[in-house]
Amino acid sequence: MNEGTSDLIRQLASQLSIVSRRCAFFKEGAAEFREKVLTLLPIIQDINYSRIELPDKRQVELDKLSRLLRDGVELTHKLLASKRWHVHKNFRLWKKMEKIEKEICRFIQFLRVSRSDGVIVALENRKRIVRGMLIGREDQHIVGIHGIGGSGKTTLAREIIRDAQVKAHFGDRILFLTVSHSPNIDVLKARIMIFFMGCNGYASYDHLSRWTLQQSLPDEQPRLILLDDVWTSQALSQLYFQTPGCKTLVVSRFNFDTFYTLKYEMEILSEGDSMALFCQSAFGQRVIPPGFNETLVKQVVSECEGLPLALKVIGASLRDKEEKYWEGAKAHLSKGEPISDTQRSLLSERMATSIKYLQPNVRECFLDLGAFLEDMKITLDMLVHIWVETRGIDEEEAYAIVAELSNKNLLTLVQDARAGDSYSSYFEISITQHNVLRDLAIQLSNQGEINARKRLLMPRRERELPGDWDRNSNRPFQAQIVSVHTEKMEEMDWQQMDFPKAEVLIINFSAEDYFLPPFIDNMMNLRALIVINHGTTNAVLRNFSVFGNLANLRSFWLEKICVPQLTDTTIPLRKLKKICLVLCKINNSLGKSAVDLPQIFPGLVDLTIDHCDDLFELPSGICGLSRVRNLNITNCHILQKLPADLDRLSNLEILRVYACPNLKSLPLSVCELSSLKYLDISQCVNLTQLPEGISRLTSLEKIDMRKCPQVMHLPMSFRSIKSLRNVICDEELARGWKEVAKAVPNLNIKIAEK
Repeated sequence: MNEGTSDLIRQLASQLSIVSRRCAFFKEGAAEFREKVLTLLPIIQDINYSRIELPDKRQVELDKLSRLLRDGVELTHKLLASKRWHVHKNFRLWKKMEKIEKEICRFIQFLRVSRSDGVIVALENRKRIVRGMLIGREDQHIVGIHGIGGSGKTTLAREIIRDAQVKAHFGDRILFLTVSHSPNIDVLKARIMIFFMGCNGYASYDHLSRWTLQQSLPDEQPRLILLDDVWTSQALSQLYFQTPGCKTLVVSRFNFDTFYTLKYEMEILSEGDSMALFCQSAFGQRVIPPGFNETLVKQVVSECEGLPLALKVIGASLRDKEEKYWEGAKAHLSKGEPISDTQRSLLSERMATSIKYLQPNVRECFLDLGAFLEDMKITLDMLVHIWVETRGIDEEEAYAIVAELSNKNLLTLVQDARAGDSYSSYFEISITQHNVLRDLAIQLSNQGEINARKRLLMPRRERELPGDWDRNSNRPFQAQIVSVHTEKMEEMDWQQMDFPKAEVLIINFSAEDYFLPPFIDNMMNLRALIVINHGTTNAVLRNFSVFGNLANLRSFWLEKICVPQLTDTTIPLRKLKKICLVLCKINNSLGKSAVDLPQIFPGLVDLTIDHCDDLFELPSGICGLSRVRNLNITNCHILQKLPADLDRLSNLEILRVYACPNLKSLPLSVCELSSLKYLDISQCVNLTQLPEGISRLTSLEKIDMRKCPQVMHLPMSFRSIKSLRNVICDEELARGWKEVAKAVPNLNIKIAEK
C-alpha cells in the first residue's frame, strides 16, 4: 500500500508544480506546498525499505494520508480546469487545498516519529515489562533498572512515568528525583517529605521538622518515587522508605540486588535497531542512502556496540560530512576496547570522536558545559550570558551554538510551554546533558598542566578544595572559567590562589552560611559570578566585601541566598548589566531609603527576581535604575504592589509580572512606559483590571494575559494602540480582543490552551 502512497506523493508534487506555473494567484503557495509534499517521499520510502510491520494505529494513519493525497490531486485538477476569471471559485478551491496542506504537515511530524518504529517497539516492550513490575506486584515496594551509561535507562524511566496505565494508577502522585554521584541527601529527603505531605515543590522546609516519614501518610493512595542516577547503596538506603502504598523505581548503572529482586537489565540495541537509530541521526532516515559506502557505515555502527547515546551522538557528528571524516571516525573508534560496565571511560573515548569535528568556538562552548553540576538543569539565560561575556559573541550567535549542539545530540533543550514566542525569555529554556557527555567535557578540559588549563573544575561536591589545586597554588592559574562545588566553607578552609585571567566564577555549595573565597578580591577580570546554594534553607553569605574590586563584573546570579543588605557605603559596580535573584530572601535589602540603587548599579539593564517568597512590594528605589530595559518579577507569590513611580523606568521595553497571584492591580504609571514593547501579566489570577490609560503605550507590540480570570473587560483604549501585533489570552477574553482587532490592523489573537 505504501508504494501507492509514494506514487500519490509524486503525482501531487507534479500537479502543484503545474499550478505554480499557470495560476499566478497561487504561485508561491503552490510552490511551498510542493516542497512540503516532497519531504514525505523519503519518509514513506524509508518505511517501505525497513519492512517493519507497523502497529494498526499507525497503519490507519497512513491510510488517511493516502486519502488526503488523492483529494489533493483531485483539487489540483479542478484548479487547473477552472477559468482564470472565476476568482471566487478558485479561492474556495485553494482554501480547501490549504486545509489539506495543514493536515499533511501534521502527518509529516507524525511520520518522522514513526520512522523509528523498530526502536519504539523495543522501548514499548521494555516499558511493558517494568510497568508490570510496578503495578502488578503489590508485595514488592522497590524495582530496579540497571545498565551501562548511555544505554537508555533514564529514557526508559521517563517513558514509564508518562505511560497512560502508570499515570492512571498513580495519578499525579509521581516524584522524579535525580540523585547523582555526589547527592545532597538532606535536600532529597526533604523533597520526599514534601511529596508525601502533598505540598507543592516550593513549600517551606521549616515545616518538615513537624513531620517524619514514620508517620502515616495523609491518604493511602498509591505513590511512585523514581530515583534516577543512583551511585551507591548508602545513598539508596537513606532514600528508600518502605512506606505503605508507595513504590520506588531505582535507576542506576549498578545492580543493587540486596534491595530488590524485581529488576530490569538494559539490553543493547539489536543490529537492525542500531543501524536504524544511527542512520536517523546521520542521514535523517532509517536506512543508508543509495550510493553511500554501506560497508563503512556498518563498521562505524558496529563500533558503537548498540549503545543508544553513542549511536545518536556519533551519527549526528558525521551528518553531512565527507567520506574521509567517516574513515577518521572509524579509525578513532576502533582503537577502543569492548565496552563493559567497568570501562565507563571508554564510552567517553568513543564520544570524543563527535567533538573532534566541531568548529573551534562550538567545541569551546561544549567544553564550558563541564563547569555545571551533573544532572543540573542549566538555564539558557545563565549560559548565554556566560558566552556573551567570555566568547565575544552576541546572544543570537550563542543561541545558534546551543541549537547546533542540540542538533548533534550533545545536549538536550527543555522548553517551557511559553518559550519560542516573540519576546520569550532565555529564562524559559533550560539545558540538560547526559552524564557521559559531561564527563567527556571535563576529561577534555582537564588535559594538560593544571595551571595552564582554560577551565579549573570540581566535577563532584567535596568537603574541601582538591589537593592538586592546593599543591599548585604557588603559581597563578590561567583558567578563564573556575567552578567550585563544596559543602560549608569557613575562612580558614580557603587557599590563597591567583586567577589573573578568570572571567567566570561558578560557586555551588550546600550550607546555611558560607564564607565567600578570599581570592575573589583579586579576580580583576571577572565578568560573570554565579552563586548557587543547594541546601534546604536560604544561606547567609559572609565576606561580601570581596566584591569591592570587581570593577569589570557584568552579570551576577544568586540562588537560594539571603540577599545581603546594601548600604550607602556599598562600592558601586558600574559595569554590572544583569542581576538575577532566584529563590532568594530579599529581606528588604533593596528597599532601604538610604540606599541609592542607581549609584550602586548605574549600568544595570536586566533585573530578574524569581520565586522570592518574601517580596511583598517591589521597592521604589528600583525605579531609579533608568537604564533597565528588561524587568522580570515572576512567581513571587506574596507580591501585592508595584511602585507608583514605575514610569521612571523610561527605557523599559519588557515587563514580566507573571505568576504573582496576590497582585490585584497595576499602577497607573505603567501607562507612561512609552518604550514598553512587551507586557506579561499571565497567571496573575487576582488581577481585576487594566488601567484605562493603557492607550499611551504607543510602542506596545505584545501582551500575554493568559490565566487572568478576574479581568472581565478590556479598556476601550486598546483600540488606539496601532503598534499592537500579538495577544495571548484565554477563550473568555477572546471576544473582547476580536472587537479590538477591528480597530487594530494585523492584530494576531492566540487563545491559550487549557
